Amino acid sequence: MKGIELLETYPKAATVIKEFYNNKLIDSVSNSSEEIPEEFKEMIKQQSFDNEYVATFIDSNPRFLFDVFDDNELNVEILVMYSDRPSMFTYTVVEGDLIHTEPTKYNSRIEAEKVAIEEAFKLLNERL
Repeated sequence: MKGIELLETYPKAATVIKEFYNNKLIDSVSNSSEEIPEEFKEMIKQQSFDNEYVATFIDSNPRFLFDVFDDNELNVEILVMYSDRPSMFTYTVVEGDLIHTEPTKYNSRIEAEKVAIEEAFKLLNERL
Protein backbone atom coordinates (compact mmCIF):
# COMPACT_ATOMS: atom_id res chain seq x y z
CA MET A 1 0.00 0.00 0.00
CA LYS A 2 1.16 3.53 -0.71
CA GLY A 3 1.58 6.00 2.14
CA ILE A 4 -1.65 7.85 1.34
CA GLU A 5 -3.61 4.58 1.38
CA LEU A 6 -2.12 3.64 4.75
CA LEU A 7 -3.06 7.00 6.25
CA GLU A 8 -6.61 6.81 4.90
CA THR A 9 -7.16 3.14 5.73
CA TYR A 10 -5.82 3.39 9.29
CA PRO A 11 -6.95 6.82 10.59
CA LYS A 12 -6.11 6.20 14.26
CA ALA A 13 -2.56 5.18 13.37
CA ALA A 14 -2.38 8.10 10.94
CA THR A 15 -2.98 10.55 13.80
CA VAL A 16 -0.03 9.07 15.73
CA ILE A 17 2.20 9.09 12.63
CA LYS A 18 1.38 12.72 11.74
CA GLU A 19 2.04 13.80 15.32
CA PHE A 20 5.39 11.97 15.19
CA TYR A 21 6.45 13.78 12.00
CA ASN A 22 5.26 17.12 13.37
CA ASN A 23 7.24 16.64 16.60
CA LYS A 24 10.35 15.64 14.66
CA LEU A 25 10.15 18.82 12.58
CA ILE A 26 9.62 21.01 15.63
CA ASP A 27 12.54 19.32 17.42
CA SER A 28 14.85 19.74 14.45
CA VAL A 29 14.01 23.44 14.13
CA SER A 30 14.21 24.05 17.88
CA ASN A 31 17.55 22.25 18.23
CA SER A 32 19.13 23.67 15.10
CA SER A 33 22.51 25.31 15.60
CA GLU A 34 21.70 27.76 12.81
CA GLU A 35 20.13 31.09 13.60
CA ILE A 36 16.44 30.59 12.89
CA PRO A 37 14.06 33.49 13.56
CA GLU A 38 11.62 32.89 16.42
CA GLU A 39 8.71 33.83 14.15
CA PHE A 40 9.62 30.95 11.81
CA LYS A 41 9.89 28.53 14.74
CA GLU A 42 6.45 29.58 15.94
CA MET A 43 5.02 29.18 12.44
CA ILE A 44 6.41 25.64 12.27
CA LYS A 45 4.85 24.81 15.64
CA GLN A 46 1.46 25.92 14.32
CA GLN A 47 1.71 23.76 11.17
CA SER A 48 -0.17 20.52 10.85
CA PHE A 49 0.70 18.01 8.19
CA ASP A 50 -1.94 16.74 5.83
CA ASN A 51 -2.04 13.16 4.58
CA GLU A 52 -0.45 14.00 1.21
CA TYR A 53 2.57 15.61 2.86
CA VAL A 54 3.17 12.75 5.30
CA ALA A 55 2.54 10.13 2.61
CA THR A 56 5.53 11.50 0.68
CA PHE A 57 7.79 10.80 3.66
CA ILE A 58 6.35 7.33 4.15
CA ASP A 59 6.83 6.36 0.51
CA SER A 60 10.37 7.71 0.28
CA ASN A 61 11.69 6.43 3.62
CA PRO A 62 9.49 3.86 5.39
CA ARG A 63 12.38 3.02 7.74
CA PHE A 64 11.93 6.41 9.42
CA LEU A 65 8.68 5.09 10.94
CA PHE A 66 10.46 2.34 12.85
CA ASP A 67 11.03 4.77 15.75
CA VAL A 68 7.34 5.63 16.11
CA PHE A 69 6.43 1.95 16.01
CA ASP A 70 9.14 1.19 18.61
CA ASP A 71 7.62 3.90 20.83
CA ASN A 72 4.33 2.01 20.56
CA GLU A 73 5.84 -1.43 21.32
CA LEU A 74 5.62 -2.64 17.72
CA ASN A 75 9.15 -3.64 16.87
CA VAL A 76 9.90 -4.08 13.18
CA GLU A 77 12.73 -6.36 12.08
CA ILE A 78 13.93 -6.67 8.51
CA LEU A 79 15.55 -10.05 8.07
CA VAL A 80 18.17 -10.80 5.44
CA MET A 81 18.19 -14.26 3.88
CA TYR A 82 21.93 -14.54 3.26
CA SER A 83 21.66 -18.12 2.01
CA ASP A 84 19.74 -16.88 -1.04
CA ARG A 85 21.73 -15.48 -3.94
CA PRO A 86 21.13 -12.67 -4.41
CA SER A 87 20.14 -11.99 -0.81
CA MET A 88 16.42 -11.77 -0.18
CA PHE A 89 14.54 -9.93 2.58
CA THR A 90 11.56 -10.61 4.80
CA TYR A 91 10.12 -8.98 7.89
CA THR A 92 8.74 -9.58 11.35
CA VAL A 93 6.69 -7.24 13.51
CA VAL A 94 6.93 -8.14 17.19
CA GLU A 95 4.03 -7.08 19.40
CA GLY A 96 4.70 -8.24 22.95
CA ASP A 97 4.63 -12.04 22.79
CA LEU A 98 3.08 -12.07 19.31
CA ILE A 99 5.10 -12.30 16.12
CA HIS A 100 3.55 -11.11 12.86
CA THR A 101 5.29 -12.25 9.70
CA GLU A 102 4.73 -13.92 6.36
CA PRO A 103 6.86 -16.32 4.33
CA THR A 104 7.12 -14.01 1.31
CA LYS A 105 10.64 -13.02 0.32
CA TYR A 106 11.35 -9.62 -1.19
CA ASN A 107 14.07 -8.62 -3.64
CA SER A 108 15.06 -5.49 -1.72
CA ARG A 109 15.12 -4.21 1.83
CA ILE A 110 12.80 -1.30 1.01
CA GLU A 111 10.16 -3.67 -0.40
CA ALA A 112 10.19 -5.62 2.88
CA GLU A 113 10.10 -2.35 4.86
CA LYS A 114 7.02 -1.16 3.03
CA VAL A 115 5.12 -4.38 3.73
CA ALA A 116 6.32 -4.36 7.36
CA ILE A 117 5.08 -0.83 8.01
CA GLU A 118 1.74 -1.75 6.47
CA GLU A 119 1.43 -4.54 9.04
CA ALA A 120 2.58 -2.20 11.83
CA PHE A 121 0.05 0.46 10.74
CA LYS A 122 -2.74 -2.11 10.93
CA LEU A 123 -1.63 -3.34 14.37
CA LEU A 124 -1.25 0.18 15.76
CA ASN A 125 -4.67 1.19 14.44
CA GLU A 126 -6.29 -1.87 16.03
CA ARG A 127 -4.66 -1.08 19.38
CA LEU A 128 -5.87 2.55 19.53
